[in-house]
Amino acid sequence: MQRRQSNVNLIVSAASCFGLLVGLWIAPAAADEPVAASAFGTQLTRIDLDDYRGRRWQLEDFQSDSILVVAFLGTECPLAKLYAVRLQSMHDELSGAGVRIIGVMSNRHDSLLDIGSFAQRQNLTFPIVKDAGGRLADQLAAKRTPEVFVFDAKRRLHYRGRVDDQYGIGYVRDEPRRHDLRAALDELIAGEPVSVPRTEAVGCIIGRKKTVHSDASVTYGGQVAAILNRHCVECHRAGEIAPFALTDYEEVAGWADMIAEVVRDQRMPPWHADPAHGHFVNARLMSDEEKQLLYDWAEAGAPAGDLSDLPVPPAQVAGWQLPREPDLVFNVSPEPFEVPAEGAVRYQYFRADPKLDRDVWIEAAELKPGNRSVVHHILAFAVPKGQRRGLDGARGFLVGYVPGARVEPWPAGHAKRIPAGSELIFQVHYTPIGTVAIDQSELGICIKEDATVTHEIVTTSAVQSRFAIPPGKADHPVSASSPRFPAGAKLLSMSPHMHVRGKSFEYTIESSGERVLSIPQYDFSWQTTYVLEQPLPLKEGDRMLCRATFDNSAANLNNPDPTDTVTWGDQTWDEMMIGYYHLSVPRDGEASGPTAAELRRAAVQRAVRLATFDRIDRDKDGKLTKAQTPRNLHKVFEELDADGDGVLTRQEAETK
Repeated sequence: MQRRQSNVNLIVSAASCFGLLVGLWIAPAAADEPVAASAFGTQLTRIDLDDYRGRRWQLEDFQSDSILVVAFLGTECPLAKLYAVRLQSMHDELSGAGVRIIGVMSNRHDSLLDIGSFAQRQNLTFPIVKDAGGRLADQLAAKRTPEVFVFDAKRRLHYRGRVDDQYGIGYVRDEPRRHDLRAALDELIAGEPVSVPRTEAVGCIIGRKKTVHSDASVTYGGQVAAILNRHCVECHRAGEIAPFALTDYEEVAGWADMIAEVVRDQRMPPWHADPAHGHFVNARLMSDEEKQLLYDWAEAGAPAGDLSDLPVPPAQVAGWQLPREPDLVFNVSPEPFEVPAEGAVRYQYFRADPKLDRDVWIEAAELKPGNRSVVHHILAFAVPKGQRRGLDGARGFLVGYVPGARVEPWPAGHAKRIPAGSELIFQVHYTPIGTVAIDQSELGICIKEDATVTHEIVTTSAVQSRFAIPPGKADHPVSASSPRFPAGAKLLSMSPHMHVRGKSFEYTIESSGERVLSIPQYDFSWQTTYVLEQPLPLKEGDRMLCRATFDNSAANLNNPDPTDTVTWGDQTWDEMMIGYYHLSVPRDGEASGPTAAELRRAAVQRAVRLATFDRIDRDKDGKLTKAQTPRNLHKVFEELDADGDGVLTRQEAETK
């Protein structure tokens, strides 16, 4: 569920699409949930369910199997999609040892057609049955998808819970630390007792058919559909990033309890800005009244109400989020790119020549993934032809895509510029999903007439690439400062970026000390651009100060290795500290002081200075003497040594 995320430029995400969805929608089973019906040693006495092909499966069909795994799945639960593939691998590997798996679909909204499509899409060969009315789910007190139950030859229960521990509330690990289901199966195959017979299931609440309160005042047609349209449907609709649609009553009713839970836990709608600092036009906030209506509706059994006059979902433009059909469309890759089933995929760089003989002003732009499940992020740069350096995105970029990105028109008269003669460079980060996938993404651009452009949007940042986060440190601070603001600049929005050890982030105006954005609990799974309700005028020569904290302790469940010293790097297990922000600058010649073009040049010069400093500073102490500096740079050394003490610090090189 979400409202809108601006495209006053988006940022590199360290989180994959799947990580985003899982981190927001999954939940653990409650610690005090009823388990009497599935006490360990209890015998499974009956299975009598039909699969999507019409075959009826009964317990007798598995009498030759010494171990039976009953796995509750759902066709749209993102975690069930992933674990179904893992269950298939276990089934293939362990069937010779007498292990049999049966998938059970108990959601009211999972039709036989949906189940058949799911089984074929995931290449499942073990039986997948429809648990109409949730009889088997009730018998075993199953709550989530996926949740697995392991029975021995006498059909006595020996294990119940999750498949493994890779996913949980607020974290997504690169790989599991404990393979719970596999460990239980191996122990049973070896004739040993299961050492950990119970774990908490993680996933989506099973959408059971519930008794509807006849006197309910809150209904789908009356209030709920309108709330979902306002906050959720832009993502939860066909062809969008969310794992399921929330546009049909039967579908939504099946998710009623899950919707209430994620809203109550404040996982949805996702929003992380401290309300004490800044007011944002794209704040994803439900009112307390709206939240209570959703809770009451779920509690009342999700009544339909009058479905004859439902509110119209927000408009969608022919597959684009743009305000109109794009004037220019470019393929990100010249040919469809094949993403392997597994392993690390290096960043891919693709070039396109737009053949522009004049400056082009962008009214709106969108990077549209061809296959959202494997596209981690995309950055587009407009650079002089032949340029090979400066494409890490740390200082700025033309337009970007991250999971959950929403496109919103920029203020009237504002545009981004592609200089004449530029070529487009695309940086794409792909994430394998367990099966080979094909992607060919696109960039769509809506052009604005030159005469109508009054302000240029400039994306830059406060970035710190020199840091080392000590092992086990739970609150490690890192600071950075931005280039100086040009004359007439206004702050439009901010986009903080860190990876999985990111803990908090804040932006402060140096001269006034005003904190314009504070993220007390940074969530790498949801990379948001925070758009100010009113552009903030900035003082010429002032700058942005950013401060981040990182959690490299074992208490950070996202942390891939709390024993590692973490430095700057592209991959999720590395870290970044980038405080992107987006300025409105009067067009060149319309204001005194630095122009937008001069601002860009200053940012490039600053980056070159720091790169040169870091290359010379071999002992990495952040200081240089004149003797350490090559003779041809002595004049530059003297210009940068602001206090004239004969020692050039990195801060002096940065603040020039």
